[in-house]
Amino acid sequence: MLRPWEESDAQVLFTLAGDPIVGERAGWPPHQSLEESLEVIRNVFSNPTTWAIVWRETGEVVGAIGYGPSCQCSLPVLEDEPLVGYWVGRRHWNKGICSEALVTMIYHIRSSTSIASLASGHFIDNPASGRVMEKCGFTATGYVGVDPTLYKGEERPVRMLRLWLKRNETKSASYRS
Repeated sequence: MLRPWEESDAQVLFTLAGDPIVGERAGWPPHQSLEESLEVIRNVFSNPTTWAIVWRETGEVVGAIGYGPSCQCSLPVLEDEPLVGYWVGRRHWNKGICSEALVTMIYHIRSSTSIASLASGHFIDNPASGRVMEKCGFTATGYVGVDPTLYKGEERPVRMLRLWLKRNETKSASYRS
C-alpha cells in the first residue's frame, strides 16, 4: 500500500534510511540522525507525489516511492518528464515490494494525470532496481553515464530507462537540458 508520510514515521525512516547500503544503492547518503529523517519527511516527502510504502502483511513502513523533479540529476529527461524513485529497507529486498509499489504508482499516474512518460535510472551495480523497472514496462533508453549529483555517482555508471504512458507523445517530445 502507498500512503502519505507522517512525522510519526521519522523513527522507522531513520532505521531504514540509516543503513549505508540502502542509501548508496539509491544514490543518497545514509541518514545520520532521527532529526535528519524528520527533516526529510517535512521537506522532501511532504508532497502529493511521494508516498511511504507500507507492507500490507504487517502494516509497517518499509520504504518510499515517488515521482517528480525531486533531484537536479543529469539524466537526459524529456521536457515535463518526471523522474521516478523508490527504495525499501534491506530486510525487505527480493519480496516484490518495489515492483508492486511501482505498478500501483503507475496506475495512479495513468488514471489521474496527463503525464506522457516517466524516466528513472539505476546504478549499473544495482541491477535489481533495473529489473523492477523492466517488470513494470520501462525500457532502456540507451543512455549510460555517470551522475555526479547522486551520492557516489561520480564513480558509478547509471543506466536510464523510460516508460511511455501515452504512445502518441513520442514524436513531439523534446529533451530538457
